[in-house]
Amino acid sequence: MTSEETFREHNWSSKPIRDLGLKIEGTRLEPVVAEFQREIEALGLRVRPRFYLSTEWGVVTGTIAIAIPFYLAEDELSQLHAEKGEFLEGRGRRELLRYLRHELGHVVNYAYKLYDDGEWVRLFGPITQPYLEDYRPSPFSRRYVRHLPGWYAQKHPDEDWAETFAVWMTPGIDWRNDYADQPLALSKLEFCDRTLRALKEREPLVVVAETEEDVAELGYSLEEYYGHMGQPGAEFPHGLDGALRAIFDELVPEAAGAAPKPASRLIRSLERELMVNIYRWTGHFPERTRALMRHLAERSDALSLVYDPVRENEATLALVTFVTALAMNHVHSGTYQP
Repeated sequence: MTSEETFREHNWSSKPIRDLGLKIEGTRLEPVVAEFQREIEALGLRVRPRFYLSTEWGVVTGTIAIAIPFYLAEDELSQLHAEKGEFLEGRGRRELLRYLRHELGHVVNYAYKLYDDGEWVRLFGPITQPYLEDYRPSPFSRRYVRHLPGWYAQKHPDEDWAETFAVWMTPGIDWRNDYADQPLALSKLEFCDRTLRALKEREPLVVVAETEEDVAELGYSLEEYYGHMGQPGAEFPHGLDGALRAIFDELVPEAAGAAPKPASRLIRSLERELMVNIYRWTGHFPERTRALMRHLAERSDALSLVYDPVRENEATLALVTFVTALAMNHVHSGTYQP
């Protein structure tokens, strides 16, 4: 039975999400959360976050409840999320733990009000700094640690701390050695190490476990949830047509009778992986990469571009390089062709 048939059989697409019975217990999330709770206990901290399902990862500012995306609770929901062209944040145990450690960084920050500490402010910046969703990271900056994709530590002081905490917390990481040649990032990790040692067995100052968009309260359906996401607004320059021709005009079949493949099919097949990897290494948001790839596929169809299947590796490499270059332009200047 396909994922689509499963959803149709259970009528999940039209039911309010709160009526789907989604929960952490009894799902693939339960053993991962249990493993993570053991990691928390090993830290010696008294803070114990609450875990719940919501629409995205997060911790409400000033609380200690960790929201986990509801689509991670069931394999069918994760598959549906990916089929809708959305970025899947937490594909398997390793990635789930990665996100959980980041969110615990927020919990510890709020539980002990670390953001009021003078050294915290000096190292990470004021938590009152405006929180901008559309940030422009500097890839491979030596001032920040690397943990979540998209150079996420560069988004805001609170995220910088959460990423630093997550690196410090991750079992098996020799952060002193890994960041020995990055003194600014190392100083943040050392502050985190000193601070967490001092907080052992200390009672948290904040124990509020407020939730936001708890899955048990969501009155809209999956159909409505995904229908409202839409595509981000973007302006694509006309010069992209010429670049696409430059790629595929050199890859048309030379042998008489050879059956070419449409370029748009290759572009669409690369969409999901490029969303993930371009975000990881450039900071170009997945939804923007999705919109860009779909625009390139549409233009390829309009231009009737094809390629020789024998040269698919060449076509793939050219496309990946081209889209990455466009993404880097957008990260640095806000446009694809400055």
